[in-house]
Amino acid sequence: MSRTSVALEDEEKQTSPAGANPLNFTCNDTPHSLPERLNLEPSVIAMETSPSPSSSGTDLLSLPWEIVTQIASHLPAQCVINVLPQVCQTLGKLGEDRLAWQVRAQKLSGPAASFPVGPKEDFDWSKACLEMEQLIGCWTGHENQAERQETEGERQEEAAGGVNGEAPAAEGNLVEMQLDVDINGAAETGEENVQSQNASNSPQPNESPLEHIILPSGHIADVNCVLLLGGKENLCASGSRDRNVNLWDLRERPRGTLMHTLAGRGTISTHRGWVWCLASSGPLLASGSFDSTVRLWDLEAGGAERGLIQCKAAVLCLSCERDMVLAGSHDQKLSIFDTRAADPLVKSLRLHGDAVLCLASDDHYILSGSKDQTVALFDRRAGKLLQKVQLSSYLLSLSYSGREVWAGDNRGFVHTFSMHNSSLTPISQFNTHRSLVTGVHYSPGALYTCSSDRTIKVHLPCAPPKTLCTLHHQAGVNGLSVEGGTLAIASGDMNVEIWRPRC
Repeated sequence: MSRTSVALEDEEKQTSPAGANPLNFTCNDTPHSLPERLNLEPSVIAMETSPSPSSSGTDLLSLPWEIVTQIASHLPAQCVINVLPQVCQTLGKLGEDRLAWQVRAQKLSGPAASFPVGPKEDFDWSKACLEMEQLIGCWTGHENQAERQETEGERQEEAAGGVNGEAPAAEGNLVEMQLDVDINGAAETGEENVQSQNASNSPQPNESPLEHIILPSGHIADVNCVLLLGGKENLCASGSRDRNVNLWDLRERPRGTLMHTLAGRGTISTHRGWVWCLASSGPLLASGSFDSTVRLWDLEAGGAERGLIQCKAAVLCLSCERDMVLAGSHDQKLSIFDTRAADPLVKSLRLHGDAVLCLASDDHYILSGSKDQTVALFDRRAGKLLQKVQLSSYLLSLSYSGREVWAGDNRGFVHTFSMHNSSLTPISQFNTHRSLVTGVHYSPGALYTCSSDRTIKVHLPCAPPKTLCTLHHQAGVNGLSVEGGTLAIASGDMNVEIWRPRC
């Protein structure tokens, strides 16, 4: 190496801070400091192989834009969306490349899959890729991590038993989980050691990125519904056949804590019948029951009673939009209530010929599924029924986001529909479970389903769904809720279980 080269290298070392990335992001605006995680292959930026016309050969933006785009395709979606725009405006434009996101999504879902299932117009490709990558990172291999933790927990129990001269304590009524990747149709059974899994909040080597907890015993009958309330409070509500709604604080480590059981004035339990459904909007929480009532609760006041709506039949499903509550009931009616009014009933609709079992809504449309094997699309602004689709089975769960609708039926099938130009079009159906699909949650890059066949499945929402993980439970799963990467399930063994990212 020549003296000139050595001198240049020494000068660069003196002027560059220790550990700084040697790349120089030159652009028209003032760049911010480059995050340490943005590392590129040396072969790409080496002076000898770079096609850059720049004399220095080290400016990333001096490369052809096609090469910069190709480099960015190997970065995590989170980096492209959140980090590159802070580096400079030019690199921030990488996140606006719709075609690049489509190519990334196709790689994630696989060449044989169709993604998205619904219309591609106005589809949020970047959000979908971000969610898919996060889902894959959390759930792929989750089974293997849990098996290692289980084996380690058993070894610790055996060691403790040998030291104390007594057999290890029984797990009691802790839920047994069997985790299955569905590779070659094989399923391996194991017993989940929850105490070992939650012993430390900080991730260890080879530890799952997800923390699995079972909330302390709070119900004395099957849990029918669960709802993650999100926000800074990190609350969870659960409704049970014991007629109660419990409010949980998930911030308390390691297993959360029961804040209190909701109850009205002069009542012992939350309702006088089974609690069948929950819904929320902002500080408003609504619970529906077989006692033909919808009770309203104020989360900002710690769950204080806010009101009571009397219906004429068992309330089977709920949806909330701001101060409006929608209720589907056993008497074939879909009722719309304004919680601010003294007489809350706004409209009562008879869209079906049997019990209304599931609801999904936004400020424009209401979707409802009934035991009469139909799904109805109602226009809230026009105040009229737009469409009614006849199926060969009845829907038990609905999830609606953007222009796609995903639903689960009584035969174990997951149905997909397209929402376009005020029209609901059936697209396909997939044989996902062996029995009732009791819960569905869909977002552009994630799909969760649960069933009375004792399984919870996590998929990429393509056609057919790409299953990343299957959790096998010892009891039927009656419902699920997903919020910010956290999954909660309502179990037939009186428990509420949570899977959430580790802190």
